[in-house]
Amino acid sequence: MYVEGIIVKKHGGRLLLTLLALCQVTLAHALPDIQSWKTEKGARVLFVEAHELPMIDVRVVFDAGGARDGKQAGVASLTNALLDQGAAGLNADQIAQGFEQVGSNLGSGSERDMAWLSLRSLTDRKLLEPSLELFGKVLTRPDFPQADFLREQKRTLIGLEYQKQKPGSIASRAFYQGVYGDHPYAQDPSGTEDSVKALSTDDLRRFYQRYYVARNATLVIVGDVTRKQAQSIADRVLDGLAEGEKAPVLPKVADLQAAQTKFIEHPTTQSHVLVGAPGIKRGDVDYFTLYVGNHILGGSGLVSRISQEIREKRGLSYSAYSYFIPMKRKGPYTLGFQTRNDQREEALSVLRETLQNFIDKGPTEKELQSSKNNIIGGFPLRVSSNGKIAEYLAVIGFYDLPLDYLSTFTENVEAVTVEGIKDAYRRRVHPDRMVTIMVGEAAEPES
Repeated sequence: MYVEGIIVKKHGGRLLLTLLALCQVTLAHALPDIQSWKTEKGARVLFVEAHELPMIDVRVVFDAGGARDGKQAGVASLTNALLDQGAAGLNADQIAQGFEQVGSNLGSGSERDMAWLSLRSLTDRKLLEPSLELFGKVLTRPDFPQADFLREQKRTLIGLEYQKQKPGSIASRAFYQGVYGDHPYAQDPSGTEDSVKALSTDDLRRFYQRYYVARNATLVIVGDVTRKQAQSIADRVLDGLAEGEKAPVLPKVADLQAAQTKFIEHPTTQSHVLVGAPGIKRGDVDYFTLYVGNHILGGSGLVSRISQEIREKRGLSYSAYSYFIPMKRKGPYTLGFQTRNDQREEALSVLRETLQNFIDKGPTEKELQSSKNNIIGGFPLRVSSNGKIAEYLAVIGFYDLPLDYLSTFTENVEAVTVEGIKDAYRRRVHPDRMVTIMVGEAAEPES
């Protein structure tokens, strides 16, 4: 979960403070009461009762992302993609039509840390019952049909070939490899041509049987149902899963010991540049301090320092940014931009100078207050629907964050200080030990 605020325009100090106060009052009333328990098979359940609309959102999250691929890069992604292509004897068309007939939506996805399956349905019993029944079949009885596997495998291979033409994708792959070395995070979740070609339906079945199990699952329920109904839904949805075992703890991410720079020649007029290193994991004690600090440095769009220095003052790039991606282990801290090939070195120099200046001097009090206002003012929009709340709960449950994470979010943002940001950046961000990836055409030699 990477929370970004909206820009709050200033029309006078009193009005701004009044608007923020109203946001906080509204937020206090809107924040959900999160209930949690475990099923008999060991799955964790997070539930929010919300009766404003006759709808329900159900999301099952597994520790079954690309970091679990091992030597079979791409197997987690393909396993997740095949779940709704055939289950309990039903083919992909029958599954899709089954959800469509009752007005339900099925979703799925896979990243480095996690994989998930989700359902949105009306709570009218005539619609919810068949939705849950079909959802349970897709979740617990996938068939992994050979024909559909071959089609998805081919689609993945076409996508991998297409990525070779995209400088952004080339840069991203090289960046993760440079930052993570032999750690599981180094592999791209979509795999490689060789690894994907080597996969079979038996590989997908084995991956599913190991990781799509109750003890490795977090179930989120948000909507117009009671606690008793939610417990019944949880038991019903997860009953068909094997109890299994929780996935093993991922290895720690090693800090970089020296700077690395890699230039990749690619025929494009725009160079893509990424700079970074391992950052923070979920639940890190410095999370809020670094999050607010980065919001000032490069996470607040056009008003961030990086954007001001690279785009506004010098016109070197349309987009320049920085962000943390906290994960189970240290996710990357990434700074980047795109620029003309002949401006690449100048823009990179400005980026590095801006980062070092921020580490040395920190933000101003004005920048800090503006950033806090921006984040807090935009936060209510992040919990303004059941679907958004379900996504937050999935993060809270999967990463074992405190159940009061949402209710204390603005307090934690408010507690950040200039000195705290300076201290955290000096301890955690080291420009002399970062990976730099540049993808573009070589600069023309000066005549």
